[in-house]
Amino acid sequence: MKDTVVVRPKRDPKAVMRFICLGYCGGGVSSYMRWADAMPPGVEAAAICYPGREGRFVEDFAENWDELVDDVIEAVVSAAGLPYVLFGHSMGSWVAFDVASRLEERGGPAPAALVVSSANAPSESLAVEDVTPSRRDSDEQLLAWMRQFGLLPRHVLDSAELQEMAVELMRADIRVRDSFRPREGATVQAPVELFTGAADETIDPDVRERWLRLAKNGVRHTELPGSHFYTPEVWNALPSYMASLSEQVPAS
Repeated sequence: MKDTVVVRPKRDPKAVMRFICLGYCGGGVSSYMRWADAMPPGVEAAAICYPGREGRFVEDFAENWDELVDDVIEAVVSAAGLPYVLFGHSMGSWVAFDVASRLEERGGPAPAALVVSSANAPSESLAVEDVTPSRRDSDEQLLAWMRQFGLLPRHVLDSAELQEMAVELMRADIRVRDSFRPREGATVQAPVELFTGAADETIDPDVRERWLRLAKNGVRHTELPGSHFYTPEVWNALPSYMASLSEQVPAS
């Protein structure tokens, strides 16, 4: 798998575990690059680049959920030369769950743990079209949502052309997200670690109980300060909150 698909910002030849990150709606691998220096000893960070962005800019966006998940599965398998923990934020949590579930059904390579962040559990009762951001939002509303959570770097804020491209990417991901339909009976055996923001109004009050219906080996839920992307300080250090990383590394 090309380095443009599986991005490893700080290669560690002594690593015994890999932390594989999946992007959120409208996002890419860049948000995870700074985490490379926050890895516990023996853990190497990696991020999967979806089609149509960053190093895969010349490729077409995925047209639907299954197309994206198939692409991610191929990338994850190529990165699974080591035991790994799979992480997803927001929409990426649903991708991570679906990828983990399908890999378990196929006999692996399955993750040692699944970490989901700022996401309700995927279920039949979820009206995916009503999830924020929405395909009904105007371009300005989508830009405002991205500005609110600091998703637009300064060079994008200063360029109307780059803002237009950011909206195009967001709409492509919303289209894929809205084509998601839960697979009947889909569950994961991997232990699940769940993070939510204390001020995130998009999260159901019973979010842990809903994830428990899908997680055969339990859910550890941690509520963190902030909203959908927590606070900048928490986001920058998010891997340090993950017990799944340190617990999965074999004792030396």
